[in-house]
Amino acid sequence: MRKGEQTRSKIMDIAEAAILAKGFDATSIEEIIEEVDITKSGFFYHFKDKNSLAIALLRRYIDREEALFDKLFGRAAELHEDPLHAFLIGLRLFAEMMSDLPTIHPGCLVAIYCYNERLYNNEIRSLSQESALAWRARFQEILEEIAAKYPTKDEVDLVALADMISSTFEGGIAMSKILRDQNVLPDQILLLRSYIKLLFLD
Repeated sequence: MRKGEQTRSKIMDIAEAAILAKGFDATSIEEIIEEVDITKSGFFYHFKDKNSLAIALLRRYIDREEALFDKLFGRAAELHEDPLHAFLIGLRLFAEMMSDLPTIHPGCLVAIYCYNERLYNNEIRSLSQESALAWRARFQEILEEIAAKYPTKDEVDLVALADMISSTFEGGIAMSKILRDQNVLPDQILLLRSYIKLLFLD
């Protein structure tokens, strides 16, 4: 990685940690450049303003989340051909991954941006919406494949259920931070897993 790319990556890493810890509005360009140890012009060489930094951070975050889920549920599909059992394995793998975090989950940039929507431009709002819709589409596709083989034991809208999966992940992250308990998120994922199992299996 070239020096310029290293600096840009360092700016983004420090900014992301600060934003996750205390929010976007409370994170200043001045504190970022001080920690990165660059000049203000050095910062503006990489990002024309704070909003540009926010967009870059959000794009990177979304790409990382998509890659994580691709890998996680792809691995689960390799372990079991049945769509329901593969999804249950994927949820367990995810819960175990979250249990292995050295500290409480740092948080979700999409959620933080959503809570402070008035601070951002339309591009960031659109990216956040696209991310939520991508999660919905991912889980809806999995659920439809499962439902084709296992009729649900209760009437359920699969789109709403797909959103519930995303909400459980996001809510678990928030509750982990509020309660300062890193077990909350994996426990919520495992409860979700139990619900999915009860919904589709006899």
